[in-house]
Amino acid sequence: MNAPQDLQRALGELLGDARLVACPLPDTDLKLWLIDGDNMDRAFSPEETRRILHEPPYWSFCWASGLAMARYLAEQPQWVEGKRVLDFGAGSGVAGIAAVKAGALEVVACDLDPLAIAACQANAALNDVELGYSTDFFAEADRFDLILVADVLYDRANLPLLDQFLSRGREALVADSRVRDFQHPLYRRIEMLEAMTLPDLAEPEEFRHVSLYHARREL
Repeated sequence: MNAPQDLQRALGELLGDARLVACPLPDTDLKLWLIDGDNMDRAFSPEETRRILHEPPYWSFCWASGLAMARYLAEQPQWVEGKRVLDFGAGSGVAGIAAVKAGALEVVACDLDPLAIAACQANAALNDVELGYSTDFFAEADRFDLILVADVLYDRANLPLLDQFLSRGREALVADSRVRDFQHPLYRRIEMLEAMTLPDLAEPEEFRHVSLYHARREL
């Protein structure tokens, strides 16, 4: 199976020898097009590092919070069954794809990055599911039952978004392994999950402990 050409081309412009491969995700029935970690066991050049930091190919990884969210939805499908769901900051689309598999009525993958949308499309096809797509969360109507958010709070500048998720959905599920002092009056932690980023970035052990937070809009 060949990787999608547009994604492979974009990855190659960042890292000339990087390749996308279809990877099964452990403890799931999902597969994603991910960067081939076996061929990346080398030091990046200064120019590669600059390009990665400027325009990271985050859609070519399955981050720990996304994997944890996907496993959780498979185990607890009542969160999404028969519901309209938006996957915010979708990246690879792993959470949204898991929601479709768990019985969601509709799932919209939302991401600002056109390459992330292309990755979501390729990964949806790889898993034989259908997603809707959006590049502007605030252009969406307030019509969703649930907003999924996985690994978006890596940048503390994104924390104010927590106030916005319930403007488009009645409930929100947020998976995060980065914010240690998470405090928000509308959100409460409901689960602690374990997962790792794929391919393995040798992240600190603490980033494998994923907190799941839930918020519900007051009627």
